[in-house]
Amino acid sequence: MNFLQKLDSAVDGNNSLLCVGLDPDLEKMPKRFRDGRTPLLDFNKAIIDATADLVCAFKPNPAFYEVRGAEGIEELKETCAYINGRYPELPVIVDLKRGDIGNTNKHSAGFAFDYLAADAVTIHPWQGGKAVQPFLDYKDKGIIVLCRTSNDGAGEFQDLQADGRALFMHVAENVAKKWNVNNNCLLVVGATYPEETAAIRELVGNEMVFLVPGLGAQGADVEAAVRAGVNSTGKGLVINSARGILYASTGDDFAEAARAAATAARDEINEYRS
Repeated sequence: MNFLQKLDSAVDGNNSLLCVGLDPDLEKMPKRFRDGRTPLLDFNKAIIDATADLVCAFKPNPAFYEVRGAEGIEELKETCAYINGRYPELPVIVDLKRGDIGNTNKHSAGFAFDYLAADAVTIHPWQGGKAVQPFLDYKDKGIIVLCRTSNDGAGEFQDLQADGRALFMHVAENVAKKWNVNNNCLLVVGATYPEETAAIRELVGNEMVFLVPGLGAQGADVEAAVRAGVNSTGKGLVINSARGILYASTGDDFAEAARAAATAARDEINEYRS
């Protein structure tokens, strides 16, 4: 089963387009984790167990682990292993956001797919198709290309006009028409920019899946984001929320609060899928 098949099965199985971003921050999580030997892993396990039946994927971001050095990287690996072992039906998206020349990308891809056993990664398109080919060669994995990101200020470069169109539209077209030979490409399209999302959907068609950050702490309008990006089958989106779920409470009820927040997010998304 390749990534998109696994994702589609998870969407149907949990009736969910929600992805939980596993971005653990020691300063924000309950105090009882901070003195442990593996605080990030222990916190993640509780969040995963509380939300696994509500999501279509989990998405750890390596930066939150790398800051702890070798111990943090091991916790990232163990987090991926925990999901793969206990919830093998749910894909793991490693939010790597790597982009370099091909020789370097070969090793970045190996880190994500061979060492971490991820199902998908995020990458930068900046250095072109030839450079990202080592990622694309993993035919059964999801390669999620940054296109129109959710952050404030994203348009500084992404909105620049080239041949009468915004740069992000050129990225979308290249990924859809040139890079997606193995049907394993997706696009990162921010929930905070629904008009741009709609334009990208119209350009790339019904089949391509969007990873959609910006739900929760970044303040996206859920209805606008879903209606702009969803395809004709009510799918085609993986909508990520991290802080709004992970830190719904910093007390001993953090897992219950995370579950309640995830339930609310999933149900609100589902309101607007049809």
